[in-house]
Amino acid sequence: MADNDSQAVSDREDGIYAYRLQEQVGHILRKAHQRHVAIFSSQISELTPPQFAALAKLGDLGECSQNQLGQLVAMDAATVKGVVDRLKLRGLVAVAEDNEDRRRIVVSLTPVGRDMLARLVPVASKITSDTLQPLTKRESQALLRLLSKIS
Repeated sequence: MADNDSQAVSDREDGIYAYRLQEQVGHILRKAHQRHVAIFSSQISELTPPQFAALAKLGDLGECSQNQLGQLVAMDAATVKGVVDRLKLRGLVAVAEDNEDRRRIVVSLTPVGRDMLARLVPVASKITSDTLQPLTKRESQALLRLLSKIS
């Protein structure tokens, strides 16, 4: 067994491998995600993390198809549709049919959405800092690099 495997699974006295949940990558990622969401929710109450991600990506792009938006923010088609619908109801995004392909839905920020995003970006940066606070700068960079590698 490889050294990194022995950290998460070890021999028990009876020879059967013991599975230690607290040492599994999925469990650790889930706990880190829960911590991040708690920090996010304590500082941004008006949007969910997926809603903020959609606004932030639209802020980067200007406009894009709903399908492309979902791909860029790691949401399936049904999830991104729900996020866009809720943002539209709040007047934060506009939705229109593409002039060239009527099946394609184009999403863009409204002025209200742009204003909210401008107000929340500094808060989101603080949320990232707060999430990574237990780590040194070097550890934070390594963590982000490694997470990107497995994503």
